[in-house]
Amino acid sequence: MKVKHSTMKQAATLGALRDSGYTVRSVKDELRTNLITKMKTGERLFPGIIGYEETVIPSIINAILAKHDIILLGLRGQAKTRLVRQLPSLLDEWIPIIKGSEVNDDPFAPVSRFGMDQIEKLGDETPIEWIPRSMRFSEKLATPDVTIADIIGDIDPIKAATQRLHFSHEGAIHFGLIPRSNRGIFAINELPDLQPRIQVGLLNILEEKDVQIRGFNVRIPLDVMLIFTANPEDYTNRGSIITPLKDRIDSQILTHYPRTVKDAITITEQEAWTERHGMKVIIPHYFREIIEYIAIEARKSEYVDQKSGVSARMTIAAMENLVSNAERRALALNETTIMPRICDLPYVLPGLTGKVELVFEGEQEGAIKVGRALIGKAVREVFKHYFPDPLQKRPRQAQGVREESEYAKIITWFESGNTLEVSDMMPLYAFVAELDRVKGLREITKRYLKLGDTSKEEIASAMEFALDGLHQNSKIAKDEVTASTIYKDMVSSIFTGRGGAAVEEFE
Repeated sequence: MKVKHSTMKQAATLGALRDSGYTVRSVKDELRTNLITKMKTGERLFPGIIGYEETVIPSIINAILAKHDIILLGLRGQAKTRLVRQLPSLLDEWIPIIKGSEVNDDPFAPVSRFGMDQIEKLGDETPIEWIPRSMRFSEKLATPDVTIADIIGDIDPIKAATQRLHFSHEGAIHFGLIPRSNRGIFAINELPDLQPRIQVGLLNILEEKDVQIRGFNVRIPLDVMLIFTANPEDYTNRGSIITPLKDRIDSQILTHYPRTVKDAITITEQEAWTERHGMKVIIPHYFREIIEYIAIEARKSEYVDQKSGVSARMTIAAMENLVSNAERRALALNETTIMPRICDLPYVLPGLTGKVELVFEGEQEGAIKVGRALIGKAVREVFKHYFPDPLQKRPRQAQGVREESEYAKIITWFESGNTLEVSDMMPLYAFVAELDRVKGLREITKRYLKLGDTSKEEIASAMEFALDGLHQNSKIAKDEVTASTIYKDMVSSIFTGRGGAAVEEFE
């Protein structure tokens, strides 16, 4: 029975609550009923969760309908914790408890000695308080130092002494996190990190739905939904989930990284802070793709530990660093538009290197070198989405003469001994003028990126993208020094031993 807010405020005693006709449901019945209501009204169940609409979310719905305890199993940065923290939205907005109860005692069926004593002493005059759904969710990050007392409870000698209670008295119990989450949801993150002997303490809760505090024969029945998160067991050597515990968790749901670039871009757009007040921010779509392809390349790189995973937080941090470097340039040059350039990409490395774990070969190469290679591969892949493949041979004409390459003018310009130098701190007018020196670059960029009446900033940034794409496909060379990038002829760079594509040594 659904009780209105005004009715709840009126029921301040057990007698008033009974007269109101209020009925108590178990936590899992609450979740199930409210889920069904939301589904019937078409309300979105997990706002902000992207890419799980046909995979993870249906499994969570099924588990809630089945009144299951759940474990979400997946690599880092797969929105496991965010999913868990949205489950309380399926609880009732308010529920009544016996006022002062540490374990949210049901007024009609208290489980603690305090609750029972209150009912026995005061009867229908027992005071009632209402707690919101936000107070019915607790979570704990599993660490090796967590104890049974933390999770379940123990005897509190100070409590016994101050209240003059014998240690065998139930009033001497200090309740742990799970009893305090009675009639709510309790989540444990990174379950394998919990010591096996502590995991054993959870077995009764999952199967018999009660806890037993040390030194007592009395068992305290609990009404609680348990939800766990964990990385795959082979993720680290820190620990694993004991088999009996895994057997008692009703539903194991596997999470995953975004399965499409579109989903990945949407997640980064949602999470990354890219608005800079007072300044216009322009982020071309190809830049959003490049940032996501850095993660995609990392997730299949032989230099990155795939058991560890590559978190979505990496692309979020990379995008924020990219925009910040463009903002730094705009502030230094007193410009009003924040527009990323390819030469800004090295500045996303601080957002990458701390978020990927390298295997031995990767450690030998170094995090910076691996990060630069991943950026280079990302640029190369995205370049092929917009421009013809520079490595694909053109068909022969009828006369037997090979058709001229799309990029012939550009490559010839560099072969003539010309070089181009740009930097992330170059003023816009100088940046545009330098790129316009390359014959054919503006024309081919506007043709394939379909740039119409766009700003100078967008055209110039796109031109540098086209140029770097040719470098990543080994058509022209590039030297990166402290403050600038120099593009030059590929053949001359072979003799100097510099300027090859950043990805070559990693293939």
